[in-house]
Amino acid sequence: MVLLLVNSVESYASMEQLTKSGDMMRSVCMNKAKPSLEHVEGLPSGKFPESKEIMCYANCVLELMQGMRRGKIVADSAMKQADLLIPPEYAEPTKRAFDTCRHAGDGVKNNCEVAYALLKCLHKHNPKFFFP
Repeated sequence: MVLLLVNSVESYASMEQLTKSGDMMRSVCMNKAKPSLEHVEGLPSGKFPESKEIMCYANCVLELMQGMRRGKIVADSAMKQADLLIPPEYAEPTKRAFDTCRHAGDGVKNNCEVAYALLKCLHKHNPKFFFP
C-alpha cells in the first residue's frame, strides 16, 4: 500500500489502484501461505474457514497492509495508512474497525491466529473492509 503513495502525494488511491495493490498482496501471500483460492475468495464475504493456511495468509496480508508486525496488531499504523491511502468514505470505517479491534489477538500466541482473530473482528465491525 505504501507504493500507492508514490502515485500522488495529495490524492487517495483509486479503487482500481487499491485492487491492483490487493492483487499483488494476494499473489505474494498465496505463494507464501498456500491457501486454497476458494478460501481466499470467501474472506471478503465473511467466510472464515479454520485452516492454518488461511490464517497465515491473513497474517501475510495484514503485515503487508501494516496492520500487523511480528504477530502484534499495530492499529495506529494501519489507521495512518488508511488516512494516507484510502478515500475518506472507506478510511473512516476502516479506522474505526482497527481501533475497535486493536485487542482482538490479546492472549493468542501464534502470529497467524492473531491475524485471523483481527481479520474476523475487522469484518464484523466493517463488512466492507478491503481485504484481498
